Amino acid sequence: MELEQVLEGARALVGRNRSALVGSIGEGGYPNIKGMFRVENHGLKDFFFSTNTSSRRVAQFGQDGRACLYFVDFEKVEGLMLIGDMEIVQDPAVKSRFWQDWWTRYYPLGPDDPDYSILHFRAHQGNYYHSLEKKWFEIR
Repeated sequence: MELEQVLEGARALVGRNRSALVGSIGEGGYPNIKGMFRVENHGLKDFFFSTNTSSRRVAQFGQDGRACLYFVDFEKVEGLMLIGDMEIVQDPAVKSRFWQDWWTRYYPLGPDDPDYSILHFRAHQGNYYHSLEKKWFEIR
């Protein structure tokens, strides 16, 4: 697969998936995986998720920001792993920009709820798998 085909396939796979499997480093250095809904992404570089500040994931990323995302289409036997760093965002302007009114069921105090955080993932590398081929690539 040529790099442009890989990037096109990877972007299409992300576009078909509202959620991603998010990997963090847990207690004792063991990997932890959780499914999370993405709020927004900018290509394959930047991804944003909403979560509870009190969550285990926020505590883990506060200790170690190394992370990965995985998008999968089981029917097409296609996958994309992105490796990068996760940042916990508490900036009120950023939180307001992503706020959705129906989230009050999770964050009853609205966008200023102290238990509402945004996670910002920045990818450095990707590994795309499709048609029995895999291709590692750098993300700029």
